[in-house]
Amino acid sequence: MTTPATVRIPGPSGARTVELLAPPALITARTPPLSRLVYAAGHVVADPLRAAASVSATIDWDATMAVRHRLWALGLGVAESMDTAQRGMGLDAATALELGRRTVREAASCGGQVVVGIATDQLPAGPATLTAIGDAYLEQLEQIESAGGCVVVMASRQLALSAASVDDYLAIYGRVIEAASRPVILHWLGAIFDPQLAGYWGSDDLDAAVDTVVTLVNAHAEAVVGIKVSLLDAGREGVLRRRLPEGVRVFAGDDFNYAELIAGDESGHCDALLGAFAVIPRYASAALLRLDAADTAGFHTILDPTVALSRLLFEAPTQFYKTGVAWLSFLMGDQSHFRMLAGLESGRTVLHLADLFAEAAGIGLFPDPELAVDRATGYFRGIGL
Repeated sequence: MTTPATVRIPGPSGARTVELLAPPALITARTPPLSRLVYAAGHVVADPLRAAASVSATIDWDATMAVRHRLWALGLGVAESMDTAQRGMGLDAATALELGRRTVREAASCGGQVVVGIATDQLPAGPATLTAIGDAYLEQLEQIESAGGCVVVMASRQLALSAASVDDYLAIYGRVIEAASRPVILHWLGAIFDPQLAGYWGSDDLDAAVDTVVTLVNAHAEAVVGIKVSLLDAGREGVLRRRLPEGVRVFAGDDFNYAELIAGDESGHCDALLGAFAVIPRYASAALLRLDAADTAGFHTILDPTVALSRLLFEAPTQFYKTGVAWLSFLMGDQSHFRMLAGLESGRTVLHLADLFAEAAGIGLFPDPELAVDRATGYFRGIGL
């Protein structure tokens, strides 16, 4: 197809012209990178005929699994049933576990890597006893491990409301880690992603929270693969990485600064568990291939241009980044529609969607630019623009 040179899309002061670049020629991998452990947090594709604000977990299973296979085919692992999959924003606990079990089976069929989030979201919203919170974690742990999966211990909204001290966090997490039959990944999701997690680890002071995390990991170092940190604070991730025991990884969850964190410095590097990589998997695969070849400059040449798109995707209110993930998936042809669980397609403004289109077009994100133009302009026309 001939790449359209320009297209008119909505802007804050009327229509604006956007130039589309052809997709770059990238050499990608089919096997996992050797120098980093990398997971992309995949989104879910809704059933467009049934998805609505009042109906949760209406998933198009075939399309959702196809998203995972595209990630595995590029050598990326999949982080399943995480916040990118609308966990707690349309994806209920029962369906999150079903999604995890299905993805574990799919991974086994193709040799793909996968980890699955567990939480306490089967409990009613609001405070709960520490015993109930621990039991809820263990129930989900058993379901995923019995399916053959490894887990990411996600932050608990119930624990954030109910913990009276740092010791409560240490006790709950210690109970879960000790019950796991395989090493686990921890997950520190900041309030910028989920306001209900404010004060997690027992303090609003992030330095104090880091101290708690370090204490926890030191007590269970052999059973913890690492911790994903989603604070959008590159300095904090670096500080934590330098304080953890040797062999325990920090998985960059900073969708603003992932290129520098993964590349690392003289003190080390981060691995990755990122929602952004579900949007730019070809760039991630190609960049990590360069890193495996000790070509840090080549890594940055490929990955750095994607950071501006990710920063726009994750701008405040950050919890609605999933809307942009589904929008770009639709424009790239990875799903046939722009509908989401719980009606979350309304979570961003039309101007934000247009900005995402423009930024993606400027780095050549769309494998079929004509399809992207047809779908974007058709959507904008459909709402009267």
